[in-house]
Amino acid sequence: MRENKRLSPICRRTKTIWLLLFLPLYAGSLWAQNAHPAAIGIIKNDQNERLPNVMVRVANTDNTVLASTVTNDKGIFTFAKLPAGGPYHFILSQMGYITDTLHGYTITDSSKLSLAVTLKKKVEELEQVLVTALGIKREKKALGYSVEELTGKEFNRVNQENFLNAISGKVAGVTINSTGGPGSSVSMIIRGATSLSSDNQPLFVVDGVPLANTINNISKIGKDNMVDYGNAISDINMDNIESVTILKGPSAAALYGSRAGNGVVLITTKTGKKVDRTTVNASINTVFDKPYKFLKWQHKFGAGQFSGIPVSRSGNLLTNPFGTIISENVDGTFGAELDMGYEEVQWNSPLDKNGKRIPMPLVSHKDNVKNFVNTGITTTTNVSLANNNNKMAYRLAYVNMNNKGIIPNTDLFKNALNLNSSLQVNSKFSVSANVDFSRTNSNNRPAGDRGANPLQAVYSISPHIDVRDLKDYWMPGQEGLQQRTQYNGVFNNPYFLAYEVKNGFVRDRVFGNVRADWKILPSLTFMARYALDTYDEKRETKIATSYLSNPGGAYGIININNYERNIDVLLTYKKDIGDVDFTLSAGGNKRYQTGKNITTATKDGTGLTTPGVYTIQNIAPQNLDYSSTRYEKGVNSVYAMLNVGYKGMAYLDLTGRNDWSSTLPEAAAYFYPSASLSLLVNEMMHITSDNINMIKLRGGAAQVGNDAAPYQLLGTLYNAGAWGNIPRLSTSGTLLNPFLKPEIATSYEGGVDVNLFRNRLHMAATWYMVENKNQIFSPKTPPSSGYSSRNINAGLLRSRGIELTLGGTPVDRKNWRWDVNVNFTRNRTKIISLPNDLPYYTLWEEGKGGAWTYVGEDIGDIYDAQVVTVTDKSSPYYGYPLLDNTGKWQSIDAINTRNKIGNFNPKFIMGLQTAITYKNFTLSMTFDWRNGGDFVSQTYRYGEEHGNSQLFLDKLTNPGNMKGQELRDYLVSHQDQLVIPSGNKFPLVGGPTPEYNSYPFAYGPYVLPYGGVFIPGVRAKGYDANGNPTGYIENLGNDGTVTLPYAASTAWSFTRAFLFPASYLKLREVSLSYQLPKRWIAYAKLQNAALSVYSRNIILWTAAKIGIDPENAYQPSTTVQGSGMQFMQGIERYNVTPWSIPMGAKLNVTF
Repeated sequence: MRENKRLSPICRRTKTIWLLLFLPLYAGSLWAQNAHPAAIGIIKNDQNERLPNVMVRVANTDNTVLASTVTNDKGIFTFAKLPAGGPYHFILSQMGYITDTLHGYTITDSSKLSLAVTLKKKVEELEQVLVTALGIKREKKALGYSVEELTGKEFNRVNQENFLNAISGKVAGVTINSTGGPGSSVSMIIRGATSLSSDNQPLFVVDGVPLANTINNISKIGKDNMVDYGNAISDINMDNIESVTILKGPSAAALYGSRAGNGVVLITTKTGKKVDRTTVNASINTVFDKPYKFLKWQHKFGAGQFSGIPVSRSGNLLTNPFGTIISENVDGTFGAELDMGYEEVQWNSPLDKNGKRIPMPLVSHKDNVKNFVNTGITTTTNVSLANNNNKMAYRLAYVNMNNKGIIPNTDLFKNALNLNSSLQVNSKFSVSANVDFSRTNSNNRPAGDRGANPLQAVYSISPHIDVRDLKDYWMPGQEGLQQRTQYNGVFNNPYFLAYEVKNGFVRDRVFGNVRADWKILPSLTFMARYALDTYDEKRETKIATSYLSNPGGAYGIININNYERNIDVLLTYKKDIGDVDFTLSAGGNKRYQTGKNITTATKDGTGLTTPGVYTIQNIAPQNLDYSSTRYEKGVNSVYAMLNVGYKGMAYLDLTGRNDWSSTLPEAAAYFYPSASLSLLVNEMMHITSDNINMIKLRGGAAQVGNDAAPYQLLGTLYNAGAWGNIPRLSTSGTLLNPFLKPEIATSYEGGVDVNLFRNRLHMAATWYMVENKNQIFSPKTPPSSGYSSRNINAGLLRSRGIELTLGGTPVDRKNWRWDVNVNFTRNRTKIISLPNDLPYYTLWEEGKGGAWTYVGEDIGDIYDAQVVTVTDKSSPYYGYPLLDNTGKWQSIDAINTRNKIGNFNPKFIMGLQTAITYKNFTLSMTFDWRNGGDFVSQTYRYGEEHGNSQLFLDKLTNPGNMKGQELRDYLVSHQDQLVIPSGNKFPLVGGPTPEYNSYPFAYGPYVLPYGGVFIPGVRAKGYDANGNPTGYIENLGNDGTVTLPYAASTAWSFTRAFLFPASYLKLREVSLSYQLPKRWIAYAKLQNAALSVYSRNIILWTAAKIGIDPENAYQPSTTVQGSGMQFMQGIERYNVTPWSIPMGAKLNVTF
């Protein structure tokens, strides 16, 4: 019996789109050409050099192209046949040259045309045409707002796994951050974060298709197993990109209405329209990522809580409560000093004949992390097939990417197929279709944070242990049941985490559109488009038994589906009346979105019925955790725009859009207007000099929005598990608001653009201000209300900034060309108002401090508790820490003192791109400099707590063998450095060994002779009725000083102790390419061939100097105010992928 299998929704949608795509290809194959006579010609430039690869088209008076070809390497073109008739035009075009048209040629059966043409170099940029909102092409000079475009070559020089990384440092006003290596989430923020309720990511539109993208890509199955599965926007194949246009301000993006609050990124993909024959292009990239830079971890002391100092090499101890000089069951490295000849029984010591473990030398293993990680390898292969016969054009492209990660047993794969086709049915009607299918998958993505993170585990290993001894990670005889570690039950084996905590996923995505263009009249056109974006993603986690946080193992599956369709129509009317030309367009959009998320997994703390069997059926019913969510959203929109130009010197743009969103109160309509003006001063003043090509003044004002997430108006019940056998339902912990309004961002911008010296020098400056009101967010509420938070519209954020660009071509000669561009960005965002009961907005908290913003202050401010100090200015101890009676620091809450210690935003960002071409060689580089800002490292906080951090040892003060009064006087004479906390240094005197001038200290009934420190400062003798000290006792190494164990004396709870400067300089890209001469490749029948070597993201310098990339100071988490999953900027926790210097090579050939 034949089985009737039902196609999945995504398969049905894929099948439909492919049928629509191949329809124009099939129809184009039915079109046939006529018989033709001949023409020949030669094309040169104004330096009398013959030009190869010039496109030559023959068209009739209706501009219908009858035939086309390109010049050979000698600048000669030929047409073997041409149809009799005329008059015909010969259209000649090549990148970098002004397109020329030869008019009025009549062809007879005996015609033999001979043509000689000189093409002039294009005056660059002045006539540049950009893709703007809704995919409408406009001349750059006519735009009254700031728009920047990156061409496809910017994405082809250096291979990246996520195309957003290729934008870093190249565009003013754009900030790119990521959480780690290939496959990690990448954040793109345009002109600063202006919304408290969203992730501030722009809208991405590919060939008219809005794509779902978020940085909320973190999920967890199993305790302490946080995994970043990466942005869905990374599904875009870089090799398919023709151009990327960034609409930075609301004036540019207003036509996208409620989705444009964070800017818009328009991506145009390659088509077959630029070729005139069947063309095959193939490229292969291979990149090697060799780790070289690691954390500043100490390798001097072994495992233990307190240092044991033997009296002899045989291991005889001074008083030590632990009985050994190392303690391998302790998560700390405060034990014996290594490489001193000491011996001790260790976890893997061999046995003597009596079965007793033999002491082994305690030596340091400085390269544990280096020995654990791999050299990452990424290979990317692209193949495309394109053709254009003037009626029908298509481009079919395939990409395959394979990545082996730096962390063992991690990988990433991508396969994508794209087809872009178009058919010119007749002179008035055309259809086009574009579809992209991709599969991105991995057998294992590494966990981040703490817990299941293999890098965190290897960094936690005591340096007396060689990580390579842990490669056999199963206990002998207990394979599959118990991991082998230096002390079971305390540590996870990093190899066990890498190979037995597996987080795989597969994401299938289809997006594309079908479009029809109808030229109703010469001045009236109509466009209709159906666009679709959908993906299904399955995430699967397998955790073996004996994982510390889930000893019984764990298993789970998360199924995610997102679907969005858009239907657009646009009617455009163009008319010239005297010196005035205008374009009026009106249209509408109907958007529908839906999605669901289903999780089926073991509950934390339970386990699998049978170890190693990873199925849902292997989870006992009482241990099964199930949850599901689903959403739907619809938005209907109408919009219109009016573009008016006067004599090519003044341009006015007016736009308006009205949205009706299902996530806002019923029948509420929201209108988003914009206006912009462009004035070409050089045209107004009739400047005709070749040295002054353009002086443009521009300005604009606009409003855009940001509507709410679904189901924020009225409460619903959700599954709250069971009480015994009784199912439970619960309401949301957030009090919802049925009267929500959209956020409204109102922007103003002005600028000037100047092009000089035949456009070889160009400058642009932009000032902008964005005010975002009606913020949608969820502040905390008193527990007595029955809710933890409430949804409100409140607050006003104001963002101001400047953007500067300067670039040009200082050298442009026959064999030499040098292009250089510099961009500069400075942005500040302030909170202008908040609800009366909310004095500040919290982004994140850490220790006794955090990042929160008071009204009137900058977003990104970081606060910390204030150290209690002597405040009596007449006291000789003024400014000294006022310690408690145990000799420890005291603090005053940051909320009460508003003790600001930094800001995580840079003071400014600068980028520089340069390309030098000599004959067939091109050297290109991109630099990225971020100046200023701070970040908090939780990695070093934990590293200091556990004794791993070399920085902690470096902070210890040990002035020779000074003791008593001599030491006291020395500290007082250097009080600013050695007594008073400054920056992230909290002074401690002493250390673990006599070398550090250590002190004895009490531990229970014991007094340990070494390993003691004291905190320099004073203690109060007593307090008067007003709480003021009545006198002071010095804690400066003299009599009465209270000592503490150095292992428990870190400034753990103070945020500023782990605050570092975030400035850095990176060489984002460097590439050396060689274009093979055509005479070399002619024998292989190649049109082009190029070879390049490159590197990327090389960290040249960081102000922090601690082995952590400040760009990765992003930690995904739910914000304190309950606004959903976001990146917590300015803080990192084990984002410690080692720095590497990638080395790549690329070969590209065209047939």
